Parts: sequence; C-alpha cells; structure tokens
Amino acid sequence: MEGYESFKLKIYQFTGIDLSSYKERQMKRRIESLISRNRFDSYEAYFTELKNSKELFDEFINYLTINVSEFRRNPQQWDVLEKEIIPQILSNTKKPKIWSAACSTGEEPYTLVMLMTKFLPLKEVEIIATDIDSGALEKADIGMYNSKATKNLSADTVKNFFIQNGDFYQIKNEVKERVRFKKHNLLEDKYPDQCDLIICRNVMIYFTEETKSKMYHKFHDALKSQGVLFVGSTEQIIMPNQYKLSPLKTFFYQKK
Repeated sequence: MEGYESFKLKIYQFTGIDLSSYKERQMKRRIESLISRNRFDSYEAYFTELKNSKELFDEFINYLTINVSEFRRNPQQWDVLEKEIIPQILSNTKKPKIWSAACSTGEEPYTLVMLMTKFLPLKEVEIIATDIDSGALEKADIGMYNSKATKNLSADTVKNFFIQNGDFYQIKNEVKERVRFKKHNLLEDKYPDQCDLIICRNVMIYFTEETKSKMYHKFHDALKSQGVLFVGSTEQIIMPNQYKLSPLKTFFYQKK
C-alpha cells in the first residue's frame, strides 16, 4: 500500500506525533491492518476520515500506544524497587518526585501509590503520570479494572486499595487523588524536571535506535542527581555511560 510517507507527514501536522520515530515495518503493519479493518483502500482515504471521526482517531491512537498493562507487572522488578531502590531514594529526600511516563490505563502509577504507602503516609504520596493516549488517561482516571489486572497483588492490597464492584475492582478515591494524570508526548513535549524516580517501561521497544538515544538523554536531564530510571524487561540500555547513566540493578539506571 503506497502513501505511507505522505500519511506520516499529515499525522505529524495534525497531531504532533512523529511516526518516523517508530520502527517502520512494525508501525506500517499495524496501521495497514487498521486501514483494511475499517474498509479503506488507501492511507489518504483513511486519514481524511480520521480527521473527522473521534472514534477512528481514538482507535488509531490506541493502536499506536498498544495499551497492555496490569498492576505490579513483572513482580520481581517491583520487589527490587521496593526493597532496594526506594529506600535508597528516601535516604536522600523525604518527598520524592516520581514520574510514571507512558502510564497507559493507570495500573503502573496506582501500583506506585500502593508501594509508596509502605514508606510514607498516603497523603504525602504524589505521582505524576503521563501518556499520549487521551482514551487511556480517561480509563486511568475512572480507575476500574477487571480481576485479571490485579493478579499480581496480594489479597490485603486489593482489600486496602480497591472497592469490589461485581467482577470489577474500583481504585479508592483517596488513592486516585495521589496521582496527577496529564496528556504528554514523549517525542515532543517538555519533560518534568528534578525527578527522583522515572518509570518508563515497555514503550521504548517501539522506537528507532536514534529516537531511543534522544529520549535517554532527555530522561537523564529530567532526573535529579542520583535519580533513577526504571525501564521495561526487554529494554536494557546498551552502553548507559553514553547517557551519563550507570547501571544500578538490572533495569535500573542512576544519573551520575
């Protein structure tokens, strides 16, 4: 199917999302499956309709961001965060600034709130949570999840932080109040600064090496001295020194 280059340009002008930063073969395959599923015969026809249809646009953004999440995803890594990384951060600051980047539908920042209550009173916990997908952020703000999403949480955690509603689990309001959700484009927008901890997991795999390199530099700049970047289980940083980051534990990197 021809017209991808023109489509990329139009999408950038319309949304500020630069599809050139994503791995091309992977991204083209995903978009072309959307085009054929919606019965369009070209990129051009699809884009024309995309501009005017909120439903098509939301579906496109959702496919782009691939929202797959659960609470305490990859539990062993959360154990390291709890037992080693957070205590180290708290030895330097009493009120850490924590950013959950590309937070999807909210499971990660809410997990962070639950974890931080082991160290601080709930009212002192604050998490910044950002994503490019407005639909995902709306779901995060509602905070309603199925039982599958909670499979890595203990029964006590579920009891303390959720209200059961039939087959679903609703995050309690006092937990929701500790997370500040905001729309944010990692490729274009200014990053928060002076962060003690940044979590950006299972997102970088979709970007080109050049884009990843730019983002790692930006994450470095967004961290406070001795701040920590926590990445996903398929995203170990090759040669972190070039970003002035040093390996702390597997998947954890500290600003030098």
